[in-house]
Amino acid sequence: MQPEQLNALLAQLIAGWENEVVEFKNVGDSYSTSDIGKYFSALSNEVNLRNQDRGWLIFGVDNKSRRVVGSAYRTDNERLNGLKHQVASDTEPGVTFRDIHVLETPQGRVLLLEIPAAPMGIPIAWKGHYYARAGESLTSLGLDKQDEIRSRTRDADWSARRIAEARLDHLDPEALRHARSRFALKHANRFSAKTVAGWSDTVFLDRARLTIERQVTATTLLLLGKPEAAHLLSPHPVQITWRLDWPRILPGDKGELSAGKLGSRIGVG
Repeated sequence: MQPEQLNALLAQLIAGWENEVVEFKNVGDSYSTSDIGKYFSALSNEVNLRNQDRGWLIFGVDNKSRRVVGSAYRTDNERLNGLKHQVASDTEPGVTFRDIHVLETPQGRVLLLEIPAAPMGIPIAWKGHYYARAGESLTSLGLDKQDEIRSRTRDADWSARRIAEARLDHLDPEALRHARSRFALKHANRFSAKTVAGWSDTVFLDRARLTIERQVTATTLLLLGKPEAAHLLSPHPVQITWRLDWPRILPGDKGELSAGKLGSRIGVG
């Protein structure tokens, strides 16, 4: 991310303050790697449970005053990047930070440690123990939460995942106008074009089911997002692809398929 994006992200996270997927720490030049691992496990599991894309462990913000105070934790880049290997070595399965962002602010250096969601069906353990959050507190991952994570499969709907950092200004105005006009056309029997045009963007997105409880989803960003908002979908590719599978010529078919035979093979004609 660019510095301006990190500044905007930090401001948004501070405004929302600590919850189950965000933790702020007033860290000087050292902090227990074991405690970092516990928070990694807890935040990763909670991100999975809340159908979000990532969590954040942030060094350099006082967790009482909400002020940026700066952090001298691992100022050497090689040592800082080495934290990824340390975390991967003691998590089960071996996962680590998606990225460690360094933001230099007038108030001091801030580290934003980006934590991915636990994989579908697999809770994350640190040194054999599973962690979770109870509000702002660190706790063990109960059997009910472990079962909930394990019950999730790869068929879960990624497109419905809420992107916590996404805002309405990440959406392209022209794409939003086009979506609104198509919605009005499709639902002309229920709403007049004037009614749809009078809705705020927030109301329209909720009515069109492009947001969930006013939170932007992966689908919303994929369909309506600005190019510069692509990083919010990382590591998933920001594109829509499709494949056309032509019918295989079966034994007994001679020569080229006729139009009628092709139509019957794919269910038309």
